[in-house]
Amino acid sequence: MAQEKAVTVRELVDELGLNIFNAGADLTRRITTVDINRPGLALAGYFRHHPAERIQLLGRTELSFLAVMDPREQARRLFALCSYEQTPCIVVSRGQQPPDVLLEEATARGLPVIGTAMVTTRAASVISTFLEARLAPETLIHGVLVDVYGIGILITGSSGIGKSETGLELIKRGHRLVADDAVIIRQVGEDTLVGSAPPLLRYLLEIRGLGVLNAMTLFGAGAVRTHKKVSMVIHLEAWRDDVAYDRLGIDEHTQRILGVDLPAVTIPVRPGRNLAVIVEVAAMNYRLKRMGYHAALEFTEQLRRAIDEHDDL
Repeated sequence: MAQEKAVTVRELVDELGLNIFNAGADLTRRITTVDINRPGLALAGYFRHHPAERIQLLGRTELSFLAVMDPREQARRLFALCSYEQTPCIVVSRGQQPPDVLLEEATARGLPVIGTAMVTTRAASVISTFLEARLAPETLIHGVLVDVYGIGILITGSSGIGKSETGLELIKRGHRLVADDAVIIRQVGEDTLVGSAPPLLRYLLEIRGLGVLNAMTLFGAGAVRTHKKVSMVIHLEAWRDDVAYDRLGIDEHTQRILGVDLPAVTIPVRPGRNLAVIVEVAAMNYRLKRMGYHAALEFTEQLRRAIDEHDDL
């Protein structure tokens, strides 16, 4: 079973430049969800269905509510809020100072209380964006990811079929390399996948006979990019005479990656075929389809009308 992805509170603090109010707190607590909770109901005494596993964000509204509360009631509510072991941390926004009772209760349980100068809504947005990037589902795919005419194309196929050579030719033709050999695919939205290279392989191409090449060193910074949305998949396979390959392009095929269906085409490979040009045309054709023009459907419609006119004669 895959281990649940998580971010520690220490990583959150270091990445976003937050400050810690109780230095002795446990900064190794794990954050496992991108959702953030503003515990207004909990401070009012309603803890049923309280999402304790989320970061608890206290803004001006919550702190002003605590300030007018009876001290004994305030202590009881904060005791209950800090008592959940699965709560990763409490964040106080707008540069405000948390109540002493909150710091006492949180410190006694090792619960980090973190401060930020950002307004509450901005803090929630920035923290959520950071967590979405770090906690997004991901997978590693063997292939080449290139940016062709602004379209992120994932080229897959068996080892030695010519993926890296196609990527190299595309770079020479002015397109950009994102990843070669190993592509990390992250789901950053419900139907959005973003691909990047592992840090060790960033900007590198492996060409059999030449070895490992650095695309940025050879072709310049404009020939590479660190990440790109994956829009379609092109699968390369060895040409087989016994296979009837699609010649019209009417049928729409997809490939599912991390639960997202991407348009997919299969290109048979044999000597004499210019794969880089085919990939370029596939990218342009994808853009035309997105704009509402489908060449294959247009052709079949014209053919149908021609047949109907012939039958009427």
